Amino acid sequence: MAIDDATWSGLSTPAARWTPGRRFFKPDADPGDVLVAEVAGVVAGYVKLGTPSPLASGSHVLEIQALAVAPAQQRRGVGRDLLAAAIEAATERGARRLTLRVLATNAAARRLYSSMGFEVEGVLRGEFLIDGSYVDDVLMAARVGDRPNRAL
Repeated sequence: MAIDDATWSGLSTPAARWTPGRRFFKPDADPGDVLVAEVAGVVAGYVKLGTPSPLASGSHVLEIQALAVAPAQQRRGVGRDLLAAAIEAATERGARRLTLRVLATNAAARRLYSSMGFEVEGVLRGEFLIDGSYVDDVLMAARVGDRPNRAL
């Protein structure tokens, strides 16, 4: 939660800032869905995987539901490593697609996702009203599971 608090910005999330006492894991959450990056024994960031649909027909799809990197570790490859780990975990779980949503205003994240093979599949125009401005929600996805074993 400290990383989320330190990185919270209307440029990167439409969600409200964490409130004191809020639980990081929802009661039905699986802590195994959260991959953590450490640098020198300190948590540097995390990525959370989940299922975008409860339907069996969509069981081949996983979603990146959150990704955050501590400010001191940004621009050092931690986010890229977390995405690579998410792709690997999704593949190990039998997924064929890995999806995510990112605000159009978050240019750095969009560049990172694109560099890791995610492509824009849709744009929800004006989906969020943030600080008095309407912001697009960009839907991105990457094929996983059938990728050759190679460095990302």
